[in-house]
Amino acid sequence: MSASLVGRLLRQAGYSLQGNAKTREGAQHPDRDAQFRRIHDTVAGFLAAGDPVVSLDCTKKELVGQYKNNGREWRPAGDPEQVNVHDFPDTQLGKAIPYGVYDIGANTGWVSVGIDHETAAFAVNTLRSWWTTTGTSAYPGAKRLLITIPDCMAHQSCRPTSQGRAAVTTESE
Repeated sequence: MSASLVGRLLRQAGYSLQGNAKTREGAQHPDRDAQFRRIHDTVAGFLAAGDPVVSLDCTKKELVGQYKNNGREWRPAGDPEQVNVHDFPDTQLGKAIPYGVYDIGANTGWVSVGIDHETAAFAVNTLRSWWTTTGTSAYPGAKRLLITIPDCMAHQSCRPTSQGRAAVTTESE
């Protein structure tokens, strides 16, 4: 029995290929629009006052080494980039973990890359690096900083700790 025959029989029986439907927790939160309006209004107020608003985010971990990446690049014909056959992590090199700061008002970004593991201290250090190298000169009179954290950072291991935020606040005073 071929795969196409099985597919045809399933369709005839009323089946179809379907992706998951995220419905288990119920409908969207009733205050969702109000929450986003509040965030928008707060961001707009900071930007109107000339105060910085940044988004702090941790992105996908990447293997370090000669690994295949999706995409293409221009190279001489017949000379593709030589990469590993298998994508097993290199125990010597580990993984690269990019943390980014996006300055919403200036429409610019800052990325720090660590090779260790994702920690709140690394997030705070990324913010500190952005502030000392870019933020202080871009916002010399700033008395406050609004940090937005996308929901992908909602897990505890990734979000900056209150001690870390306090350290950055103390350093900037």
